[in-house]
Amino acid sequence: MSIPDTALLVPLANLLGVSVTELLMCEKMEQGDTLETDKVEKIVKTVITYSEENPKRAYQEKSHQKWIALYILSFLAGSVGTFFNGITKRPCLEILGITLLLYAIFGGYFCCFVKIKLPRFYDENSVNFVHDGAFRMNMVGVKFNNRNWKYIVRTTRISMCLSMISLPIINFFMGSIMPKGWNSSGAAILLVTFFCSIFLPMYIMGKKCE
Repeated sequence: MSIPDTALLVPLANLLGVSVTELLMCEKMEQGDTLETDKVEKIVKTVITYSEENPKRAYQEKSHQKWIALYILSFLAGSVGTFFNGITKRPCLEILGITLLLYAIFGGYFCCFVKIKLPRFYDENSVNFVHDGAFRMNMVGVKFNNRNWKYIVRTTRISMCLSMISLPIINFFMGSIMPKGWNSSGAAILLVTFFCSIFLPMYIMGKKCE
């Protein structure tokens, strides 16, 4: 969450049919209402402070760059495993490839591009969503803040890296042991595993460290 560029405040307010003050306050004012000096001062300081915030991303911090290497190695291992599943004609290869691609996208964000610290807005308000450019995440029941964000990021990284490596192995052995049963149910199991491996760690660590 961030304050729009100050040059966009007036056109954005006009587009939404509200005043700039209402836009910044995120609430509608009754006609004829006036603001006290202290409240105006608070709004101005909020705009200045939030507009200056620019948390670093993972690739910009040396202490987080090891995760980039682990992500690359995990993705390569998963790719080799998926390729091996293909040449040995194991079932569910298409779903396996899709889940690996999704892990690559989510893993790339969390290991390489995630903001290592949330803007102060999240610590001052009860917020159950994170918006970062194209990345959108909304989790009912979890309040995101800087107390739990680092644990959410770390746990999600571990889960996705392990999943990229383990899913091709699981698919290979299950396709060998019970090819008919896995051919009919394996795709659903892989998709459920994908969603659980991403959202369960976020939810658990988000609630635990909230």
